[in-house]
Amino acid sequence: MNDRWIRWPEHTAAGHDRLLGFGGDYNPEQWDESVWQEDARLMVEAGVNLVTVGVFAWSALQPAPDRWEFGWLDRVMDLMADHGIAVDLATATASTPSWVTTLHPDVLAVDRFGHTMAQGGRQAWSPSSRVYRRLSLELVERMAERYGSHPALALWHVSNELGGHNAHCYGEESARAFRIWLRERYGDSMQNLNDAWQTLVWSQRYSDWEEIQPPRATFTDPNPSQLLDFERFSSDQLRAQLQAEAAVLRRATPDIPITTNLILFDAGKRMAYSTWMDDVDIVSSDHYLQPVRDAYPEAEFSADRARGLAGGRPWMLMETAPGHTSWRQVNPAKRRRQLRRDAFSYIARGSDTVCFFQWRAARAGAERFHSAMLPHGGPDTDAFRDVVALGRDLAQCAELAGSVVEADCALVLSEESWWALERADHPHNGLSATETMLAWHRALTDLGATVDVVPPTADLGRYPLVVVPQLYLVDDAGAERIAAVAHDGRTVVIGSFSGIVDDFDHVRLGGYPGAFRDLLGLRVEQFWPLLDGETIALDGLGAGSVVRRWAEVIATEGARVEATLLEGDLAGGPAVTRMRHGETGSAWYVGAELDGDALTAFFRRVLTDQGLALPLVTSPALRVVTRLAADGARFHILINHSGDEETVVAEGTDLLDGSSHSGTVAVPAGAVRVLRGSLVREPLAVVRAE
Repeated sequence: MNDRWIRWPEHTAAGHDRLLGFGGDYNPEQWDESVWQEDARLMVEAGVNLVTVGVFAWSALQPAPDRWEFGWLDRVMDLMADHGIAVDLATATASTPSWVTTLHPDVLAVDRFGHTMAQGGRQAWSPSSRVYRRLSLELVERMAERYGSHPALALWHVSNELGGHNAHCYGEESARAFRIWLRERYGDSMQNLNDAWQTLVWSQRYSDWEEIQPPRATFTDPNPSQLLDFERFSSDQLRAQLQAEAAVLRRATPDIPITTNLILFDAGKRMAYSTWMDDVDIVSSDHYLQPVRDAYPEAEFSADRARGLAGGRPWMLMETAPGHTSWRQVNPAKRRRQLRRDAFSYIARGSDTVCFFQWRAARAGAERFHSAMLPHGGPDTDAFRDVVALGRDLAQCAELAGSVVEADCALVLSEESWWALERADHPHNGLSATETMLAWHRALTDLGATVDVVPPTADLGRYPLVVVPQLYLVDDAGAERIAAVAHDGRTVVIGSFSGIVDDFDHVRLGGYPGAFRDLLGLRVEQFWPLLDGETIALDGLGAGSVVRRWAEVIATEGARVEATLLEGDLAGGPAVTRMRHGETGSAWYVGAELDGDALTAFFRRVLTDQGLALPLVTSPALRVVTRLAADGARFHILINHSGDEETVVAEGTDLLDGSSHSGTVAVPAGAVRVLRGSLVREPLAVVRAE
């Protein structure tokens, strides 16, 4: 056995033999076996210590119903072990072989228009298919039996990107499963369901369970409560697949941790991932940068959400792109030094791995032009040299493994509210929970705060500040947890169009914002959607501050007005309010969509009022995040996204180049530093006084 071998990630989690995982998806079945030895040699050269194997290998492992071919995978597993490379072994259930859908066409998913999705892409199976479930679990059983004790096995990887492609199926198998799910949810009471869906609207009342169908295409808007339940059902169906596969693996290999790679933005928004956390041992996420030049704020949000789902514990970046992607209209390349900055953005925010799709660039198939660690040009390329350099950097920072991020505040993200808000049946159908969450998160991070993105069920008592952007749907328990923040003497900030409906998507009567009226000390009398291009000037948040897209007619009932609308019918009306609770508690309300400058000015005021101590930096483009190790050591990851040198006040040793620093620490343009030491933090009013 190679002396480089480290059984990852158990040792990391135990606090010894520490290691940051580095590697990516490896698809040897797509290549002639003569290439494999070169792959292993170059992986060692690059510092790769973790590869995901077998994600789309079902047809290679079971080419026919009664034929199994594991020999090639045996040799790959042995090859990885011989080179000291740990394997995150996929269950290979992500996409079905063609023989499955030929013999069992009802396995295929059906869209809302009744079109059956054909074999030939990926993940074309219905989450409700009983045949798929039976065949997939047979494969998992064989994988667990054969490789459960293999020395290369470090982690089980269930399926792939659950919810990314087949989140919804509307076929007869799904209709059957949906009815079963509804009967369990509503206690087998048709009256309960009719009440929950308010089916007397538009004469939709049901008298028998068999009358109920998935929300297929209709001439007009479908029932919003039915849509919400179908979203819940769809998430639960894919969660059930995860649970079924995990149960097989835990019986066979109880000591091997289990994960599945989540998609925490874009396609993955259709899943209630926060309800899946008891089903995995390690949270892992796939993230691909948006096709814009400065994509790092959205990447930071997704990383902060992964950490929030993990309860603050280290998580895994399972996939990202070392360069460009291939599925968007334009797939921009990474700029000079961007690979390093992007990788350390995830590490800074709690990931203990940087893994890519994929190791070797494909020569065929739909992703043949997707970037890879080893590009089409081979090892004698700048792209591969950058990968090798990153491997060295991560090896230099092994002390970070197992440490946790020190967050300053929390941002509440509810998947169910996200689903319910972004539908076309509201006063302004351009409202976007996605945009609002990103804007609030960026305003806070630009001001120097580190933000945990957490579900409403999280322990909010850990945070002095909790922000709740546009929580349209909230149940009573969630509203009480949020109100407790202010009642306990801390600060909560709630955005417009929040607390409007309950968990059935029924409007809370008695005045908006229903669930939060008493907490906020106000009543919203009327929504005031703005036309495209229309703005309202603000007083109280700096010169030039305006409201776009959304405002509200607000009557205060104890709250103090902190910013006022200046124009039109709403002139003189509140835009931002604050309600005091006890000596130190505050509940702020942002009753309008603030533009970027106004939003930053608002959060500057909140953070100043909170007295939160933040890093002394020269620019928001210098991101500073701190990780705390079990032995008390602090690591400060400094990432400069600007084209100029930026500075922070700190002292310590840079793990990347060994340099020592004290006082003003310079971070060159586009550079990264990882300081082991201390960081000076002061209240925001001192850091950046207006």
